[in-house]
Amino acid sequence: MLKNPATKYRPFPPIDLPNRRWPGRVLTHAPIWCSVDLRDGNQALAVPMNVAQKLELFQTLVRCGFKEIEVGFPSASNTEFAFNRRLIEEHRIPDDVRIQVLVQAREDLIERTVESLIGAKKVVIHLYNSTSPAQRRVVFGKSQSEIIDIAVRGARWIQERLHRLEGTDVMLQYSPESFSGTEVEFAKEISEAVMDVWKPTPNRKMILNLPDTVEVAMPNIYADQIEWICTNIRNRESLIISLHTPNDRGTGVAATELGLLAGADRVEGTLFGTGERTGNLDLVTVALNLYMHGIDPGLDFSDLGSVRTVYERCTGMMVPPRQAYGGELVFTAFSGSHQDAIKKGLAEWAEGKQTFWDVPYLTIDPGDIGREYHEVIRVNSQSGKGGVAYLLENEFGIQIPKDMQREFGPIANDTVDRLGREVKGVELKEMFWKEYIERLTPWSLVRFETQGRDGKVRCQAQVAHSGTTREVQGEGNGPISAFVHALNAGGVPRFEVSNYSEHALAAGEEAIAIAYIQIKTADGSNRWGAAVDANIELASIKAVLSAINRLG
Repeated sequence: MLKNPATKYRPFPPIDLPNRRWPGRVLTHAPIWCSVDLRDGNQALAVPMNVAQKLELFQTLVRCGFKEIEVGFPSASNTEFAFNRRLIEEHRIPDDVRIQVLVQAREDLIERTVESLIGAKKVVIHLYNSTSPAQRRVVFGKSQSEIIDIAVRGARWIQERLHRLEGTDVMLQYSPESFSGTEVEFAKEISEAVMDVWKPTPNRKMILNLPDTVEVAMPNIYADQIEWICTNIRNRESLIISLHTPNDRGTGVAATELGLLAGADRVEGTLFGTGERTGNLDLVTVALNLYMHGIDPGLDFSDLGSVRTVYERCTGMMVPPRQAYGGELVFTAFSGSHQDAIKKGLAEWAEGKQTFWDVPYLTIDPGDIGREYHEVIRVNSQSGKGGVAYLLENEFGIQIPKDMQREFGPIANDTVDRLGREVKGVELKEMFWKEYIERLTPWSLVRFETQGRDGKVRCQAQVAHSGTTREVQGEGNGPISAFVHALNAGGVPRFEVSNYSEHALAAGEEAIAIAYIQIKTADGSNRWGAAVDANIELASIKAVLSAINRLG
């Protein structure tokens, strides 16, 4: 890092708003919510959702109460287009739900997008083009007037095709993408140019979405930008001002809450904050922040655990254990003093001594969202996998991956249950070592060597199986991949590695590494393995064999 970052970076300039009103306002009602999980959240996934996964997540969003759902970018791929058509043709969209689609200001893409919407009852067509100085200079090489021309042409192309959606309630939305990095005067000018084409009225409003596409300033600056637009734009009464706040600075929630104070009407975001780079606004957090202040958010998260399960299954993403409201450990106290305060507060609440919720360390009643308060500092037969993982990491530095916790937790719990008493960290380590590290039969490693060539890794290994040894060799993108191919070619039933992580267990010259490997077999079975070695490459290879040995 630079000793003087000012030689390379500069602060974002403040907005000239001497009579700002948002700092003195208080939120009193929920905004219009729009989930963009199926588009913005989806395009940020390493493996985008297929149609079946998108359908399941769409149905979950509907059950949560979302009335506006951005379902995709139908001109981007056949999968996106097919998903739109399936929703419409199979009548999967409730009458009170409006689907939203995104499109760039290009005529061919707009044509395809309109085609995808034929037969829908209620839609939002979301047009965007980038407007910031960096985008104008680096990406487009165009002047402000030329950027305005792009937006106006796109708006006209949409307007000219609306007759093809006869019988459909169409709402139009425009986003000056990278709004927060754009001069507010220019954002106003280009937005009003689009308004001149679409001609919104108080009875037929258009959505003006003002995205914090990349967080470039503190949230108060974004709030100033929103209030400036709300104060200065023409025909404000004909607009629904919408927010879309990614999380580059880690302040997406704050930017949204201040943007609402500044006059916005609508919020776009995703469940648990899925999105590119550091993610989008977490809609669950903002909704439940309103809830904890006594405001009905208009969304139903009374069974947040099942929402999280669907989200993780469909997206392949995991909700971090400390994620606000939804994380596995947010209603868990490890500290003895915290546990004592929470116990006393819950007892007071149960006795009816308080009218309003005021339990130390618990911002809301976990039961309101289908959760429970847990103490996890000791481990006995009543403890969950979180306590097991906590003790192993706290005492021995063993950082079990979350998916692996789900596998080892019940195994440890069964052993503890048979003992019928509290167990110590060292006993849990012995259980883990016996279950994973000491799984040396029927397969074990005798020798392992690799060579790199033309971007590929070739391995030669000798493995023992039930008292006999055999030579295997294979090639892959790395040592693990090469070893998997070698085993598959050497007679081991086919499998693939689905998860891998590793870390050091001790510091200094005698440091050893531990590797965790999850494999998936052809019949869909999943098993974890683990191994330790001074050489991290050998630890990962041994972990593969540990997982194979645990298949039974």
